Amino acid sequence: MPNTLKEYIGDHVETEELKLFLRIDNTEDDILVADLRTAAEGYLANAGAKIDYENGLYKLAIKLLVSNWYENRTTVSEKPLSKMPFGLDTIIVQLCC
Repeated sequence: MPNTLKEYIGDHVETEELKLFLRIDNTEDDILVADLRTAAEGYLANAGAKIDYENGLYKLAIKLLVSNWYENRTTVSEKPLSKMPFGLDTIIVQLCC
């Protein structure tokens, strides 16, 4: 089991950017955020998008997916589950063309 985030995800810097987007200022959820980023990459890949961190739309799609999953990670909720964040479906269509 890795002891630090760097050991877990290597030299990938994107997690810090995601934490800033999510307004997380501690290290408690670093591995969760890294796992959600990996899941978001897989989600986009399955939708037909290629991993491209130079593309602003790709980065936004990752942030929207991670944010949605992070904020709705409880198994029981009083509010109904919502669809994906507004505009994400159109961003994915643009990434796949």
